[in-house]
Amino acid sequence: MTSTTPTFPTPGPGDRAAQVQRNTNETQIGVRINLDGSGVAVLSTGIGFFDHMLDQIARHGLIDLEIIAKGDLHIDGHHTVEDVGISLGQAFAKAVGDKKGIRRYGHAYVPLDEALSRVVIDFSGRPGLHMRVPFKAGMIGAFDTQLTYEFFQGFVNHAGVTLHVDNLHGENAHHQAETVFKAFARAVRFALERDPRLGDVIPSTKGSL
Repeated sequence: MTSTTPTFPTPGPGDRAAQVQRNTNETQIGVRINLDGSGVAVLSTGIGFFDHMLDQIARHGLIDLEIIAKGDLHIDGHHTVEDVGISLGQAFAKAVGDKKGIRRYGHAYVPLDEALSRVVIDFSGRPGLHMRVPFKAGMIGAFDTQLTYEFFQGFVNHAGVTLHVDNLHGENAHHQAETVFKAFARAVRFALERDPRLGDVIPSTKGSL
């Protein structure tokens, strides 16, 4: 039995898509997204568990996502994970555009066995992160659990969102992380859905976000 590597689908007319390339002395990262995709993921960061978590964002957010990252993993995963968060945030900001007609707010609770996490997001234009995830282990494979915060901080700062992440229960670090990333994906999916009642209006009394 042979497996085929997925390819990033061509966005359709009217799809909210974007591409970002970020190069530093520490990392080289390419990101392509389609917020109106079907959940196709093309991922290569050099950190297996991180790829697994990014796959959750694509599949449960119904976002076509390609992330190809080369970083200084001989040091550790910090720069790679943080810079992927930054690049993904930049791509989101470009793809979302003026935010006309979106629901803006999204939230989700996701369980996995004993673990339960809640994520609430607001595409407010104002970066803000509250995160409370008491991981039960420092490492999951080659992934440092502390870098979960660095990923979301990078995303928040560059996507311009307010994000609250809470792991309410959990004894297994893998389960804790997976519920966090799945809940994030579901909250994002709901927040970015077009609201048929809103039409072409920006969801803010200010008239801009």
